[in-house]
Amino acid sequence: MHGSRRVPAFGEVPTVALPARPGRDALDPVLAEHHPGRLVVHGTDADLAAVVLRLLRTERLDVEVAYVPASRRSAAARAWGLPRDAAALALTGVASPVPLVRDDTGGVLVGAGEIRDLTGECYCDDVLVLRGRTPRLVVAAGPGGVAVRAGRGTGLPSGTTIPVPPGSRSGRGAALGRAVQVGGEPFTAVSDGVAHPRPLERRTWYRHTVDWLLVRP
Repeated sequence: MHGSRRVPAFGEVPTVALPARPGRDALDPVLAEHHPGRLVVHGTDADLAAVVLRLLRTERLDVEVAYVPASRRSAAARAWGLPRDAAALALTGVASPVPLVRDDTGGVLVGAGEIRDLTGECYCDDVLVLRGRTPRLVVAAGPGGVAVRAGRGTGLPSGTTIPVPPGSRSGRGAALGRAVQVGGEPFTAVSDGVAHPRPLERRTWYRHTVDWLLVRP
């Protein structure tokens, strides 16, 4: 499945051109017609998230998903350790269960989420990660669940736990767990490169009870 971008060579594998961030009307007919055991998604992290979300909502999480990023700046590729030659892996690699990260507004996160210039608090499970202000709060899906860090820079969180002491008036840290809860002054949350359409005062990313199947090294 791909958009209007240049498509890698997949041999005899059927390919279907879809719009960016395909939804129900675009994806459901394809799934019904082909009954795929594996989908190869060529596009952006947002495109991949749209496909995984549709598999979740149609109870098809048993379908294997391979990802061939259209950009080398893909946070999902970095989070899951996908190689640059992802096209070869997509056809011959083995799928394994990985954490499915959801959010409280009905979406999924396959790569990274971000909140800039946040003033508030953030917890990862029971670990205090932020109190006060931070230039960036970065959340990432990954093999261990949901990782988060508060601070500067655009790098993904490493999964290291650096708690903010509970009695501190302010502080920035990092953690890895099952859920990340954020609250504070109105902010714009970005997930897989797509900004939420309205300001939020709360946002939760959390690990779903069922994994999805990703082809990765």
